[in-house]
Amino acid sequence: MVSMLHGYERFHTYLISNKGVITNSMEKLTTKVIFITLTLALAGCSSSDNEIEIDKVPDKSAQALFVDARTSLDNGLYQKAIQILGAIDSRFPFGPISHQVQLDLIYAYYKVGDSAQGIALTDRFLRLNPNNPNTDYVYYMRALINLSTEENLFQDLAGIDRSDRDPTASRDAFNDFKRIITDYPESKYAADSQKRMIEIKSRLAKYELAVARFYLEREAYASAANRGRYIIEYFSPSPELEPALEIMIKCYDKLGLDDLKKNALQVLAANYPNNSLVR
Repeated sequence: MVSMLHGYERFHTYLISNKGVITNSMEKLTTKVIFITLTLALAGCSSSDNEIEIDKVPDKSAQALFVDARTSLDNGLYQKAIQILGAIDSRFPFGPISHQVQLDLIYAYYKVGDSAQGIALTDRFLRLNPNNPNTDYVYYMRALINLSTEENLFQDLAGIDRSDRDPTASRDAFNDFKRIITDYPESKYAADSQKRMIEIKSRLAKYELAVARFYLEREAYASAANRGRYIIEYFSPSPELEPALEIMIKCYDKLGLDDLKKNALQVLAANYPNNSLVR
């Protein structure tokens, strides 16, 4: 009982001495919670304004419905556009505008964040129409949809580092952007694809670095060193190279691999002469 009271007194003393720090932390957390709440409220208002429920799509011609769908898209009414475009796709699957209907559906699914439907439709389109002149656009949209699955508003607002999350979607997006640059170099989406590949490359490098640090903390030195070497080989240049080299040097030292440690030190010294490991 006495030790419990002493523990309570120490904790109480800690609270008093760190009152300012705790208060500031709570204020920051409260601010983030309020910001998230406001964001949700605004999103809810936007959704209620833009998403119009349609009990039944009118019995019109494909062209007339397509005009209605395009009007909805232009006005940002993506759920309404999806309903109309879906009706066209179902009623007139082989019509002259069927391909454009599917392309617009892909875009609408992307805008509402329905990645499962969007990716399923892009996969179907590419499988059935490999020589369509808009194939580069479909690859581009599939890449964007994959990237959107990794976005997390709440974790961004809270400042949570997501570099250790599974990067499968980023890899898939990277491959589609690369395909555009390789197979469709004249595409109007090529320049943006190149830019996005650089951003994804940094994301993948951060993931590999997080894995390397995970192995290092658990004294799995061979695995950590291999991850570091992978970063050097596939993600140069990037900000993750310096910490990757540091991990390799520490691991080689623990493993008694002096030659590999010496080589890594030389690379570190040549590229980062002010690093504490080479001074």
